[in-house]
This record gives sequence, C-alpha cells and structure tokens, in this order.
Amino acid sequence: MRKTTVVGAAAFVLGLVTAGYIFFQSGDRPGSTSEAFENRPGPNPSNFLFAASQENKTSLDFVAISEKMGPAVVSIEAKRVERRRTMGSQEEWPFDDFWNRFFGQPRGREEERQFTAQGTGFFISSDGYILTNNHIVENAASVTVNTVQGKEYPAEILGTDPPTDLALLKIKAENLPFAELGDSSRLRVGEWVLAIGNPLGMAHTVTAGIVSAKGRQIDASSYQDFIQTDAAINRGNSGGPLINMRGEVIGINSNILTPTGGNIGIGFAIPSNIAIKVVSQLKEEGRVVRGWLGVGIQDVTEAIRKQLKLKEKAGAVVTTVEPGSPAEKTGLRLYDVIVSIDGEPIKDGHDLRFKIADIRPGNKTKIGLIRDGKPETLTTVLEERESDQGPAAVSKMEKDIGISVTALTPQIAQRYGLQTTEGLLITEVRRGSEAAQRGLRTGMIILEVNRSKVTAVRDFENILKKTESGDEIILLVRIDAQGRSPQDMIISVRVP
Repeated sequence: MRKTTVVGAAAFVLGLVTAGYIFFQSGDRPGSTSEAFENRPGPNPSNFLFAASQENKTSLDFVAISEKMGPAVVSIEAKRVERRRTMGSQEEWPFDDFWNRFFGQPRGREEERQFTAQGTGFFISSDGYILTNNHIVENAASVTVNTVQGKEYPAEILGTDPPTDLALLKIKAENLPFAELGDSSRLRVGEWVLAIGNPLGMAHTVTAGIVSAKGRQIDASSYQDFIQTDAAINRGNSGGPLINMRGEVIGINSNILTPTGGNIGIGFAIPSNIAIKVVSQLKEEGRVVRGWLGVGIQDVTEAIRKQLKLKEKAGAVVTTVEPGSPAEKTGLRLYDVIVSIDGEPIKDGHDLRFKIADIRPGNKTKIGLIRDGKPETLTTVLEERESDQGPAAVSKMEKDIGISVTALTPQIAQRYGLQTTEGLLITEVRRGSEAAQRGLRTGMIILEVNRSKVTAVRDFENILKKTESGDEIILLVRIDAQGRSPQDMIISVRVP
C-alpha cells in the first residue's frame, strides 16, 4: 500500500513537470498560443511600434524638407496707388464716372489711396529669379522682397501672366538658396505635400496635407489646371511653393475656395509644369505668347454624340467661328468636332484650349475633325491670341489718343450687367487727352472705327497705323446702361 502511494505521487510530480515543460516550450513554436494571440484581430504591441516608427519617419521627412526648402521662400510686399471715386463712405464701381456724367448721378470725389499687398514667393535660381502670383504684384508701383535670413531687396517685375496668375521677379543678388520645379504630371492624388508661406502675416509657416484632386478649373476663361490640396492655405500663402516628399516644387499656391474669407481646407495650386512654360517665356520676352484659332467650343455630351453620330464622347464641338479668324480662313464650320491637334487626341474643350495656346503663332497646325460623321484634316496657321491678360487687362494704343481699351467678352458683359457682348470697352480716359475733350468716357463701348467693326484691340491698332497724324477718325460708340436701352453715337477724334 505504501509502495503504491509512493509510485502514484512520483507519477503525479512527473506529470506536472512534463506539462510545465510543454507549456513553456510551446510559446516559441509556429502555431503556438502566443503566435495566435499576435495574429488575432485587434491591438498588437509590435504593430503599434511599427506604426510609431513610420509616423516618426514621416515627421522626419517633413522636418528635412522644411529645413531644405524654407530658405528659398521669401515674403513679398507690393505697394500700389489706386484712384477711386467715393460718395461719402460708399465706394462706387469702376465705371461710375461714366454713369454719373450721362445719367445725372452725383459724381462724388476722386481720391488716391495707397495699398500694400502681401504674399509669398520663392527663388527658382541662385541669381535672384523669383516666382510668385500675378495678383500680388499686379499694378504695383514698387515691390520689396524679404528673405528668411532677414535681408531686404527691391525687386523688378520682369513679366506677368494674369491668365495663369503667375509673375516673375528679379533681385540683384548671387548665391541664393533656390527651389527646383518638379514634374507635376507625376503627382498622384493622396500624396503628402507641404505648403510654405506667410499666411496672415505669419512668416515662414509650414502646413502639411495631401493632394485632394487634380485638373480643377475655377475660371473657364483662364489657363488654369489647379492642384487641389487640403494643406492649410490662407491669405498670404499666395505665391508660395507646394512641395512633394522628394523636395520638389510641384505647385504654386494661388487661392482658396471659401465662403468666409479664411481657410476651410480647400486650397488650389498652379501645377509646376504650367509654371515652367510661363517662366521660360517671361524670361525671354517679358510676356506669354499663345496661339489663337478663333472658335467657340463646348464639350461633347452624350446627346451631342448621338445627334452627330460620333463613335465616342471625346473632342470639342465648334459652336461659333469668329469673323476673320484663322478658323474662318481655314474653313471650320459650326458643328465640326475637333478630335486632334497635330496628331494629338483632344479629350474635351479644356484640353483643346490648352493645346492651341501652347502652339506658337505663325506655325502650321493640322486640325483633325469629324464633319457630318466623316473624318477630315485641315491645315491652319494660328495667330497670336490677343487680350490674353484676363478680364481686367487693358491695352493702350500705339498712337495714343488718350484711352485704354479691352476686348469686350460675354464674361465681362455679364459681370457689369451690359447687354452688348462685342466691341472694345473703354477702361480709362486720361484727363486732358484728345479723347476726353471729344467726349469719350470710361464705360463706353467702341463698336466701329472708321465704319469698320472692331472686336479686338488689334483691329483698332491696325486702323490707327494707317491714319496720318492730325487726321481724324470716327468712332461708333455705345452707352450701355443696366436697365436702359443702349444708345449709339458717333464721335470723331483727332490722331496726335
């Protein structure tokens, strides 16, 4: 009995030892309980460590890029003097001088005011070239650049391009830190980006976000193909760089979409590939030259595709052909569908507009189109696009009679409530000039010069070139007031 008890106790102890050995060894083998715990759904300490290391790596990238790119970013102050007409404390719109004189309203008082626009820019070369937004330096009397090193320089405006909202400045300095413009076509939605600028006067502020979308168009009349980002962009960020994780500038911050005037997370940047083309021309010529075909277009809808018996919904439909344009000379017609330019396929109207603009005037261009369901190819010679400085741009005549004009477009007509959509809008009449003495006023629309219709500034200039000094020209002008019937009159002006 005693022997049996001893044997049983020994067996029990041996069993405990064996079980313990198996339990502790099982944690290191594949398929063990500990491995099953690690692989089960839910928090895992090792995963948290991996995530933390990745987060730290991203932060380090942000730091490195900020330290590398920051010295190339500058703050810009542009001073301008604006003349405005006021009625007490209420300001009038730009054409009130015209309305006041012709409709008996109080003329008010003209005042000169000084304004300072603040924004951002960045060096694109070591010898002082700076890229920024046009709306910062537009009409500036003087521009000052401040670097992160605390140095201040006067800047020269080498050229501006309002349709893309870009401007090129230059300071006299050497061996400056600069940023490289990357390839924005490689940019993908979801990529991390950094914005550096001077928002609300807070110098050299860095914000981070992602690329939210590409190919955004806000204004159909401009040459913009915005990158949308949720990196915080406020007033003062304009003109600053949008940078990818390789330390390349892939966008130039331009504006925000906001109902409140502050940042709500929707910012827009001009792609670097557009900036590269603009900078090249501004350096060489001080302006951007674009091709002009002279057609009104719209995208191909499903209804249009069926009606015109097209195989696919691509290309741009011709809706108007401007008189005297390359399009008219070439034989383009209403309902033609342009599907290619020099062999390059056209996606839509926006794509056509960009491709035509990129072609130098004077070059022969092949237009692939579909007419009445059949493919055709026409060859045209593009002319230079005129009045390409946006709705607010004006042009002075080579033979100065004392006015500045801009081509009137449907967009401008809608903005100011005009019924007339063609002609030349007088935007300035210089005091004491021949035009002012003969009765021309801001806001009038010139329809004809010497009985010839004018729809572009070049039309007016060509007539003036053929007119001898001292001779008179006759202008058919229209007074187009909102809520009133347009009134036409003939005014003669002597050419100085």
